[in-house]
Amino acid sequence: MTPKSGTSQGGRFEDSRLLSGRGRYTDDTAAADSLVAIFLRAPVAHATISLDGLEEARTMPGVADILTAAEIRAEGIDPDLPATLVKGGASPLRPALAEGRVRHVGEAIACVVATSRAAALDAAEAIALDFEELPAKLDLAEGGACLHEEAPGNRAYTFRAGAWDAADAGLETAAHRLSFEIADHRVICNPMEPRAAWAEWTEGRLHVCCGGQNVWWLKSRLAAWFSVPESQVRVTIPDVGGGFGTRAMFYPEYPVLALAARRLGRPVRWASDRSETMLTDAGARDLVSTVEMGFDAQKRLTAYRVRNLSNLGAYNSQFGQGIQCGNFARVLTGVYDVQDAAMETVGIYTNTTPTDAYRGAGRPEAIYALERAMDQAARVFGEDPASFRRRSMIRPGQLPYATATGESYDVGDFPGVLDALCSKADMGGFAARRAASEAKGKLRGIGLVSYVEAILGAPDETTTVEFTQEGRVRLYVGTQSAGQGHETVHPRLLEARTGIPAHAVDVVMGDSDLIAKGGGTGGSRSVTVQAMVTDRAGQMMEAAFASFLAAELGVPEDALTFEDGRFRAEGTNAAPDFMEAARMAHDAGRGDLLKHTATATLPGRSFPNGAHAAEVEVDPETGDVSLLSYKVVDDFGTLIDPVLAIGQVHGGVAQGVGQALMERAAHDEEGQALAVTFMDYAMPRAYDLPMIEFSQRPIPSPRNPVGMKGCGEAGTVGAIAAVSNAVQDALWARGVRNAQMPFTASRVWAMLRDAAGRDPA
Repeated sequence: MTPKSGTSQGGRFEDSRLLSGRGRYTDDTAAADSLVAIFLRAPVAHATISLDGLEEARTMPGVADILTAAEIRAEGIDPDLPATLVKGGASPLRPALAEGRVRHVGEAIACVVATSRAAALDAAEAIALDFEELPAKLDLAEGGACLHEEAPGNRAYTFRAGAWDAADAGLETAAHRLSFEIADHRVICNPMEPRAAWAEWTEGRLHVCCGGQNVWWLKSRLAAWFSVPESQVRVTIPDVGGGFGTRAMFYPEYPVLALAARRLGRPVRWASDRSETMLTDAGARDLVSTVEMGFDAQKRLTAYRVRNLSNLGAYNSQFGQGIQCGNFARVLTGVYDVQDAAMETVGIYTNTTPTDAYRGAGRPEAIYALERAMDQAARVFGEDPASFRRRSMIRPGQLPYATATGESYDVGDFPGVLDALCSKADMGGFAARRAASEAKGKLRGIGLVSYVEAILGAPDETTTVEFTQEGRVRLYVGTQSAGQGHETVHPRLLEARTGIPAHAVDVVMGDSDLIAKGGGTGGSRSVTVQAMVTDRAGQMMEAAFASFLAAELGVPEDALTFEDGRFRAEGTNAAPDFMEAARMAHDAGRGDLLKHTATATLPGRSFPNGAHAAEVEVDPETGDVSLLSYKVVDDFGTLIDPVLAIGQVHGGVAQGVGQALMERAAHDEEGQALAVTFMDYAMPRAYDLPMIEFSQRPIPSPRNPVGMKGCGEAGTVGAIAAVSNAVQDALWARGVRNAQMPFTASRVWAMLRDAAGRDPA
C-alpha cells in the first residue's frame, strides 16, 4: 500500500470546523439541565483530615448532594483506582476521594453537586475541613515520612533490565570511564483544554463523556469500579484540546461524577479551571539518573549503566510505574552498538501529584540521559561531538539489531541521518558564528542529538468502512484524535488504499457503543496501526465486491481486476470505483456489501529515529538564553501526509524546548505547588522559537504494510537533550561542567557565577 499522488495535498479537513469555533468539546456536549459538580481539595500536602458541617452544607440552596469517601463505601463500592504495576510493585489504595488522610495538595476530598457552580462553591466553602499536618515527603530518596504501609521507605518498586554482569565487567575493564548525574525535572503537560467530564445514567446504563485518549480503557475501568458488565457502560470522547498522554488516565473525578449521577438520577457535569488542572493532572518526568559509561582505547562506547530514582508522586497513577522503567528500557542504549548495558530504576512515593505519561513517556527521559552523557564524554575527551557519536553507532548492516534490553530495531541508517543533519546545520561554519557572537559579548553553543524511539501501545486495531445511502462513507476507527489531524489522515489512508475520495469520508471515533474495540491513541501508534488495518479492510472489500461485480458485469470473476481505485473487467469498458460499486450493491439489495469490518495486528514494533541540532546564544551578563536555530533530520519511514508529520515534529520540539528552557513544576518545603497559573509556569511562545527546519531521510519499516514508523512523539524525544547540549556547549568555556535544566536566565546566571568562583547572591 503506497499513497496515491495528491493524497497528501491540501489542508486538514477538521480545521475549518475547529478554527471557526464549531468544535464540540466535553463541556459543550453536556445536557443543559445537568447538575454542576465541584471538588473540595486538599490545601496541604500531607495531613490527617476530618470534615464538619456536611449536613448543614447539604441543606444549602441549590445543593443536590455531597459525596465523600463514606458515601462511596456506603454504596458498596471499593474506592480504589486501578493502576498498571511493575512486577513486584507496591499497590497501595488510591481512593477516588481521600479517606482520613490526604497525600498531595489538590487531592479530591469531597464532591459537591448543585444546580449551579456558584451554589456548589458556596456549599464547599461551608464545609469545615479540619486537618493535622504530617511531615511532607518531598526528596527523591528512600526514607522520610511514610506515605503507605505497603511501601516501606516509600519505595514503590525496583526494576532492572539489561545485562548487569556484563555491564559491571565492561565498566571495570574499560580503558576510559565516565560518570555523570543528570536531573530530568517535573513538568506539567498543560493541554489547551482543561480537563472536564460529565456523566448520566439512562435505563440502568452509565454514559461518561470526557476528554480522553481511549474510550475502551475507561469503559472497562468504570465497569469494574461499579461492578457492572461492560455492556452497561458507554464512554464517549468528543473533540479533545490536546492529549499528550496526560489525557489517557482514569482520573478520580470520572467515577465520582458517575456515582453522583446514579444517586441523583440526573446528569452531572464538571469542568476544571487552569489552576485545578495544573494541580491534579498527572505530572511528568521527575527523575534523576546516574549514568556510567565505559570506552575502549579508541573512545568507542563499550559499557553503559544507568541508575534512576523516579518520583511517582503520592500514588500509582494509571501507567505511572512503567514509564521510567519499561519504557525507558526500550531505548536505553539509543542508536549505539553497546551490549554490555543495564539499568535500574527505583520508584519513590512523595507528597506530590502522581506522575504518568507525557509525550514520549520514558523515551525522552532515556535519550536525555544518554545523549547528555555522550555529549559530556565528547567534551571531556576533547572530540567533535558528531564524530564521537558516529564511532559507536549501530551500522545499517547490523539491522535488525537486538539490544541489551530485548528490543529489535527494524531498519535505519543512524550514521547517515547524523551526517545529513551536520550538513543541514552547517557544522563547518559554526566556529565563525561562535566568533561573531563572542564579538558581541555573547556565548554561542550548538547541541547535537541522535535518537531512536519505540512505537508503543496495542499492536492490533479494528476498523469498519460503511457506505451510506447519502453517497458518503463512514470510517469507524479505534484511535482517538486530540488535534493531530486524524479526520484528515485516516480518510487519506483509505483513499490511498481504495480510491474512495477522502473528502467523501466521515471519520467516526470516540464512542464505545459505535466501535466495539480499539487501542486508542498513545505511543505514536495511531496512523501506523490505522494504515495497517485500512490495508486489510481494502483487501476484504476487494474480495467481497469481486463476485458481485463480476455477475453484474457478466464476466468471470477471474477476469476482474482492481487497479488505481477501480475495478476493471477484461473485454469491457466498465471501470466502477468503490462508490459506484456501492450504489450498484444498494440498488441490488446487497446490504451485506455496504459494511466491512477488518482487524489486523502489527507483526512488530517500528523504531522512528533521527538527529536534532539546536543552536543557542547566551548573554553572560543576564543569563538569558536565545534559541537561534533548530534543525531536524528524521527517519519516519513512509509519510502519508508530510504536512501533518511536520506539524507533529514542530509541536514535539516546542514541548521539549519548553522543558529545557523555562518549564518547571516546583514545590516548596511543605509540598505546596509553586506553579498553578501561567503567571507562575512559563510556556514557550512563538517568539521563543526559531523556524524549526525539518527534512526526511526515510527507510520504510518492514513491520507494517505502508512502511511507517510513527512521528507523534519524536520531536520531544530529541529536543530536550539537543537544547540542553547547546546550552552546555555555550557555557563550557566559562567553566560550567554540568549544566542542569531548566535554563532560565536566573539559573544560567547563577551557574556562570558559581563557575567563576563568585557567590551568586
